Amino acid sequence: MTAPLVTILDDEPEIRSMLADALEDAGFRTMGFGRATEFEAALKSTTPDVCLVDLGLPDKDGLTLVHRLALEQGASVIIISGRAQVQDRITGLELGADDYIIKPFDPTEVVARVRARLRKDRPVAQTSSNTAQFNGWTAFFDRYVLEDDSGAETTFSHAEGEVLRLFLESPKRLISRSHMQETLGGAAGESFDRAMDVRISRLRTKLKEDPKNPRLIKTIYGAGYIFLGDVSWG
Repeated sequence: MTAPLVTILDDEPEIRSMLADALEDAGFRTMGFGRATEFEAALKSTTPDVCLVDLGLPDKDGLTLVHRLALEQGASVIIISGRAQVQDRITGLELGADDYIIKPFDPTEVVARVRARLRKDRPVAQTSSNTAQFNGWTAFFDRYVLEDDSGAETTFSHAEGEVLRLFLESPKRLISRSHMQETLGGAAGESFDRAMDVRISRLRTKLKEDPKNPRLIKTIYGAGYIFLGDVSWG
């Protein structure tokens, strides 16, 4: 079996080398890039399993690239950045990143986060289908698209799709925050909770939910969430 491929986009050669050494020692394949244009050219013929992306790139805004990777390609994206402000982390997660690691970091932590992403991306045992119907909506997980009963389409990010799929595979059952953390990965705590709040809020907007009285994704305060739709797969 071919080892998973991790791309490293960072303009600092020392960081690319450090991460490549740690990842390759852990059994991954790596490709390193110092500029966004080089990375985007490689994507035309290469499909990485996880993309590590620095935000401070010399030729392109890293956040714009993160958004395109998550939204258009459904790639797993981990931001590695020296921007440590809470708002920077929130913005990165809102734009579709799956994780956010602040520099300086221990490369072994990055390896652990990459492994967590790959565990999360494995096919879920309950169903192998990539299409689900519920309450007038159809979710196409292979295209990252929601289609309403009129045929109008709305795209969703890889990160939003993970949460939506978790709900659709366990309808009308309480899903606790601890279960979400165990299933979706990431460090427990305020950052994870905020990331989930952002993803669920965006999903509610795309499903045209009333934020004051959502019909499908109900918050059970102090416990978690329940998805109340009627779901069929295939």
